[in-house]
Amino acid sequence: MMVETQVKNQRVLEVYESFVKHLKNFLDEQQLNHEEYSNFVKWADRLGRSGEVPLFLDVFVETHVLESKYKDAPGTQPSLLGPYFVEGTQLLEQKPFVIPQRPDEAGDKLIFRGNVTSVDGKPLANTKVEWWQDDNDGLYSNFDSPAPAFNLRGHFYTDENGDFEVHSIVPIPYQIPTNGPTGEFVRAAGYHAYRPAHIHMMFIQEGYETLITQVFFEGDQWLETDVAKGVRSSLLTKLHQVGDHKEASLDFVLRPL
Repeated sequence: MMVETQVKNQRVLEVYESFVKHLKNFLDEQQLNHEEYSNFVKWADRLGRSGEVPLFLDVFVETHVLESKYKDAPGTQPSLLGPYFVEGTQLLEQKPFVIPQRPDEAGDKLIFRGNVTSVDGKPLANTKVEWWQDDNDGLYSNFDSPAPAFNLRGHFYTDENGDFEVHSIVPIPYQIPTNGPTGEFVRAAGYHAYRPAHIHMMFIQEGYETLITQVFFEGDQWLETDVAKGVRSSLLTKLHQVGDHKEASLDFVLRPL
């Protein structure tokens, strides 16, 4: 009996067939034996059962997707969304914007200033900015952290000149989780598991591509060997000691749709 089929999503078919084509070339090159293939299948099964698929893809795949798409694009380079973004953060309205934190939040105080424009230099007022970061223990609220929900998270809008000023703490480097299948891969490959200190930001403006990126700090010991390879030289800024706090700044440029 003939069974009629119909392609419902041409893009899915195109991507799959291209994947198989390149997979065959990879297998010809590497000549995997059946034991290696079986070990991979078992590891992939553990990865799925552990819930670490998003973690593994965020750390080891996402950066290559971004580099392929944006390597020659104008505007600020994107970086990893990562596994720690959550929706529903508090809207910050009083300026300067103070990121929600515990009264005794540990860490160096930080004042961060930024400006948002389009690629033609036009200031982008009322751009929504989502901000999230780790605390002084290298942990993110809402994820295996004793901190209150939405600690060191918030969103706000740029002023009429595209400017914003945020008061928070300086993030610290941290290790990605290593007690599951992702950690097995890290150890087998001989990698370390550290990410340099960074702040996550997401910029949303009508008529422009949403920019998901990170800000890094000069002098961090893990910049060159970031396990997630998320560092871009254009995303580096310098921390300056000013009185009892540190200050940093960076400008961001959005691409039109």
